[in-house]
Amino acid sequence: MRLYEVVYIFDASLDEGAVTRKLEKFHDLLTGSDGEVDAVDHWQVRQLAYPIKGRKTGYYVVAQVTADPVDLAEFERLLKLDDDLMRYLV
Repeated sequence: MRLYEVVYIFDASLDEGAVTRKLEKFHDLLTGSDGEVDAVDHWQVRQLAYPIKGRKTGYYVVAQVTADPVDLAEFERLLKLDDDLMRYLV
């Protein structure tokens, strides 16, 4: 198991409840084999450094997760498929 920090930038039009539901889905996949979510910090809506898809604001979330590196590839694949997720960094 390794410790990962994941930064998410969601569409700013999502409310905190919708973001939390998406995070639970993502984190369940990543922590499926004995992993755990150590911390989740909602930074709320912030201005972006540069426009992404024509948007100037995004909903930032930072999470620290302990997970198996094998699960990381599928996790990132699902992140790329989510339309409400503008950017992420693991």
